[in-house]
Amino acid sequence: MLSGRCQEEFTHPVDKDLIEIQASSGDWCGFLDMEDGHRKVQKKPVRVIAAVCKERGIGKNGTLPWNLPSEFQYFLRSVTQVSKPGKFNMLVWGKLCWFSNPQTMFPMANVLNAVLSETLATVPDYAHFLCQDLKSAVLMAAQYPLADLIETIWVVGGTRVYKDALDHPWCDLVFLTDIMAEFECDVFFPEMDPQVFKKQERFAGVPSGIHEENGIKYQFQVFKRNDAHRRNEENVLNDN
Repeated sequence: MLSGRCQEEFTHPVDKDLIEIQASSGDWCGFLDMEDGHRKVQKKPVRVIAAVCKERGIGKNGTLPWNLPSEFQYFLRSVTQVSKPGKFNMLVWGKLCWFSNPQTMFPMANVLNAVLSETLATVPDYAHFLCQDLKSAVLMAAQYPLADLIETIWVVGGTRVYKDALDHPWCDLVFLTDIMAEFECDVFFPEMDPQVFKKQERFAGVPSGIHEENGIKYQFQVFKRNDAHRRNEENVLNDN
């Protein structure tokens, strides 16, 4: 079980004797490499994925207001794809987002799930980690022993977690499905600064054009962080 701001429910065969969990200044959860006594951070890509209707709505009463099975399969392919067997992606969920999904959705191939909450006391069923905030989850994934296992950190909602991800300097790509219709929603995707995230005309592996399912049109979009903004934000992070 992790101390500090993350708890663990993880059964991958790593050598626990080489791990000491340390909470530094009470604001992050890290792994200490016992061989050299230094925290080693491997930068991981933090990526956001969401389906957004007009007015930036993403959900209503804890569910999706639309039924688009093919779009959902695109989501699953994106977040479960890894470079080779034995690697994982980490999915980061807000508490309400996590509990809004049916248990039949889990487990997911090649995925470790981190749930964010300041109130839960134990790791939820089917999740692997419980962290208090996105920063803790990202740093946990970037350090031993998870750093050698995890390839990409996918942030999957809700609104507050999306906003924190967009503000994180390691967030390089945002994958948005533009649902080209109006739906009544009570949760919304945060505004993106167009000077920071630039829409890509095409992106490898992402289907182009307009798709239609159950009478609803949608298109897949990718936004890439401006390199100049990324460097500036990482310089600020390093200075702190």
